[in-house]
Amino acid sequence: MDMLSLASQPRIPWNKGKLVGQKAPLRISEIWAIRVRLEIYGRLRDLALFNLAIDSKLRGCDLVRLRVIDVCHGSHVARRASVIQQKTKQPVQFELTEGTRQSISTWMATAGLRSTDFLFPSRITYSPHISTRQYARIVHQWFNEIGLYPTAYGTHTMRRTKPTLIYRRTKNLRAVQLLLGHTRLESTVRYLGIEVDDALEMAEQTDA
Repeated sequence: MDMLSLASQPRIPWNKGKLVGQKAPLRISEIWAIRVRLEIYGRLRDLALFNLAIDSKLRGCDLVRLRVIDVCHGSHVARRASVIQQKTKQPVQFELTEGTRQSISTWMATAGLRSTDFLFPSRITYSPHISTRQYARIVHQWFNEIGLYPTAYGTHTMRRTKPTLIYRRTKNLRAVQLLLGHTRLESTVRYLGIEVDDALEMAEQTDA
């Protein structure tokens, strides 16, 4: 095919047939649907990864690089942890709930992990920990298994879920900013899409 013929071909938009924009956070019922499924089928690594992703609110690139020492004090999983974000080079703290601590502890014991080991080692010999691409595949598997539309959700769903739930309960935007490690409040507003959500909520509560 010559260049003239190629130029005359209609261009297909890169996002044709795809949903773009912010990925939706999980609802509480969806969190528990995934969690219970992982528990029933004894998928210990996935359960620890899922719980930690929700609690930590970390980007995928930071989550997959966590080492045991990052979340443990000695042999015990800590209640709080702090990591330096790769994107911003700034520290961010996060809490670890009891269920998350238990799932991490069980996974570490089963996998025989030491303090210097990556928390989620890769099963591929040339990679020391699961990659962000592997993480994305795992996350999409969770969503598929409970019937969520895959293109509407992604790894950022895991990062957005708990901050969104916290904001809806408290309306404390500053707290959410700190939890996400954002340097600017405007970034948090855009990230949560709260102006749109709040407008829709007010519309739903108003009878015309």
